[in-house]
Parts: sequence; C-alpha cells; structure tokens
Amino acid sequence: MTKEIRPVPGAMTLAEMKEFASFSSATQRYIRRSLDVGLERSDAIETWSRDAVEEAGIQVQMKLYRKLAEIRKAIPQDCAIDSIETFLPQLISLAAYDLGQGRIQSFPAFRFLYERLLGPESRPWLPGAFCAASALPHLHPKTRKGLLQSISEAAATAPGWSNREPSFFPEWVDKVDVSKAAH
Repeated sequence: MTKEIRPVPGAMTLAEMKEFASFSSATQRYIRRSLDVGLERSDAIETWSRDAVEEAGIQVQMKLYRKLAEIRKAIPQDCAIDSIETFLPQLISLAAYDLGQGRIQSFPAFRFLYERLLGPESRPWLPGAFCAASALPHLHPKTRKGLLQSISEAAATAPGWSNREPSFFPEWVDKVDVSKAAH
C-alpha cells in the first residue's frame, strides 16, 4: 500500500518567499517594479521612480513590456522548432533588456520574474532565453560570465517542468515608522 504524497498547504508559497528573500535588495526592488509594470498592478512611475532618470527608465520598460501579452499568446505548446519563431526572439529581446539593467544577476532571479510575467507554461523556454540573452554583446564580459555561471546544470538540463502557477507575487511595501509603531 502506497501512501499518497500531498503538498502541505502554503509550503510552496513559503518556498517562493524564501527564494525571493535570497535575492539582493536591488534585485527584489527590480522584480517588484517589473511585476507592477508587466502585470499593470499599479502606477509604476508614481510608486517606483525616485528621480527623472528612473522615471524615464520605467517609461522605457513600460513600452517594452507591452510585448508581454503577445509573448504570452505565442508560448509554444510543443517543442517543434517552427513553433518558436514568433515566441523566442521576442522573449530573448525582452530578457536582454532586463539583464542589461544590471539588477537581475542570476538565473534564479530571472526565472522568478519571468514565471510571474509569463506564467508556468513559459518554464521550459526560460533557460534557453536566459542563456541567449546572457551571451549577447551588450553586456560586459564579466557580467555575461556571471550570468551564464548562475544557471545550474539541473536547470539547464531539466527533463520536465512544473505547470504549477506561482503563488507569491511580491509587491511594494510601505516603510513603517518604528517610532510611531505600537509597542
């Protein structure tokens, strides 16, 4: 008699929270901002821009992220080479932009962001898109090396991928004034 293994409620959410907490504060900020832009959760400029330069950067990101709906629709349902022609070049282009911002410094952070932007159906395609975007010449050679070394052999050669939806979508958190907090 075999015992059925069932996931503990909330365990995956907690694992996703722990993974997010392992990223640098700059990476966490960029992921939250990117989710606000890509999922149209709030006014990203009002929430995230600290100056005119950052506002301009968010406007560029908003323009580029308009491609997300088209990319989501183009996610291949199989591994046939002809099914990637409309999907992979757009994904690599967007990934190259995000990696070029210098805030996503590893495959785990990239995967965390893109699973949420595109959904679980994109998982099989994320290692290839990441490697392609990481190898592009717009990145400094040391950056390329660091990014490419951040993808584990297991991630690069996975025999299958989960189709489970991500459950943790980090958002902006207002700072709490400790001096005014209840004791």
